[in-house]
Amino acid sequence: MIRTLTAIAATLSSLYLLSCNSNTSAENTAKAESSTFDMQRAKSFIDSINTKFSEQFAAGDSVALASHYWSDAELLLDNSEPVKGNDILNAWGSAIRAGIKEISFVTTDVTGDSLFIIETGNYEMKDSKNSLLDKGKYVVVWQNRNGEWKLYRDIGSTSMPAAK
Repeated sequence: MIRTLTAIAATLSSLYLLSCNSNTSAENTAKAESSTFDMQRAKSFIDSINTKFSEQFAAGDSVALASHYWSDAELLLDNSEPVKGNDILNAWGSAIRAGIKEISFVTTDVTGDSLFIIETGNYEMKDSKNSLLDKGKYVVVWQNRNGEWKLYRDIGSTSMPAAK
């Protein structure tokens, strides 16, 4: 079960479908948005949410964890089908009940624009004795809807050897 709930992360999404005509208003709008997008602010936002996520996990608050996801989000983990919608709440609850007490994230890259932020990084999960249960890497796609950023896609992959 622990291996199934390996981490936060997401699949890369297509940011824009650009038309062939470089003078279209949609392309000009996309260029204007990306040139005004504050990447440092995005990195600070992600750092603060990752800290909050770790704190909520340690507190055993699966409802708070699930609130970081859009209702149509997908959690894509090793050895399982995609977890969608309300089942994301159950997935985080299962991880907490399985004995995972701590989850930490180290962001290694952030890129994006005013609609999507793509975060990559590494994670570790530990039990109540501070023993390492899992470590791996993740990709998360954050989506902005009406000025609010939440997780749209979350994919994690363990770096631990397969159990024999």
